[in-house]
Amino acid sequence: MSSLGTTIFAEMSSLAVEHGAINLGQGFPDLDGPEEIKAVAIDAINAGRNQYPPGIGIPELRQAIAGHQRRKYGMEWSPETDVLVTAGATEAIAAAILALVSPGEEVVLMEPFYDAYYAATLIAGGSPRAVRLRGTDFSLDPEELRSQVSGKSRVIVLNNPHNPSGKVFTREELLEVAAVAEEFNLVVLADEVYEHLVFEGSHLHFASLPGMRERTISISSMAKSFSLTGWKIGWATGPANLVSAVKATKQFLTYVNGAPFQPAAAFALDNAERLVPEVREPLRAQRDLLANGLASLGFNLHPCNATYFVISDLGPATSTDSRRFCLDLIERAGVAAIPTSAFYLGAEAPVEVRWTFSKQRATLAEALDRLGRVKEW
Repeated sequence: MSSLGTTIFAEMSSLAVEHGAINLGQGFPDLDGPEEIKAVAIDAINAGRNQYPPGIGIPELRQAIAGHQRRKYGMEWSPETDVLVTAGATEAIAAAILALVSPGEEVVLMEPFYDAYYAATLIAGGSPRAVRLRGTDFSLDPEELRSQVSGKSRVIVLNNPHNPSGKVFTREELLEVAAVAEEFNLVVLADEVYEHLVFEGSHLHFASLPGMRERTISISSMAKSFSLTGWKIGWATGPANLVSAVKATKQFLTYVNGAPFQPAAAFALDNAERLVPEVREPLRAQRDLLANGLASLGFNLHPCNATYFVISDLGPATSTDSRRFCLDLIERAGVAAIPTSAFYLGAEAPVEVRWTFSKQRATLAEALDRLGRVKEW
């Protein structure tokens, strides 16, 4: 993503407010997560858990993270040395790249990609290398991946499930990434924040693949899984040497965060099997509502098996400029979306739009109604 990408997000959100548009561009829900989790945070505030927590996170949260990894993926991690609590997944990403990448070294990204990867790479003085995911299913070409790896490469960033496409990588694709990482001695930064929000298929934890445990930093957060994005409680897990390097950088970013939210995050993870469906299943229905509605209006959609997002073409519009289309969308329909050019580093990005379905059904229905009233594009 160029600096233009970041500008696009700000531009679309600002215009959405100015025009009273329904914002289907920003990926955050308009409903909170389970009441039980919020109640734990309220109790923690009232109990006086409001001062600095330990720099690596409170023990009960680190234990909960390790327990979650054990139950869900069969991975054993020490809460003392292999788990780090961060200010959301984005800080974990930034701290990892800053810790692992020296000026002049390369970070391999898969485009389209979440903008924080590119920004953190530049801040570290690194050089981003882009591997394009292709086709309607955003397939990974192993030869294209290899072509972007050199002797200067240090990290591969793997976002699975994938934002902005909603793709869940296949085992075969992940094994190709693993083979390249092993061959070129690379660290894999596995951003798995949407690990619980898979609607079809299954999510394969990258660190569980043969040979990947010792070269993978796995990142997640409670934001997406539990629909509490503003709490900014994330974490990184991995071998002690990698986690220690990330911790050394993280302490100079936020140092600590979210003291009363950390006990609530521990409760959420300890009860994830019961609580996650309260978030995931409404999202599945919201995805279907938006996707079917857009299709009925003439938009062609790519498959979406996970996350908050679905990608489409420009539907009935004759425009070949997705940014111009999104600007018109706000002014003419009162609906905001994001052109996917914001997620590409290379030239000739596909002319497509990302929509979020992480909104209440009534909001999505109103957005579709507004789109349906536009007679000509």
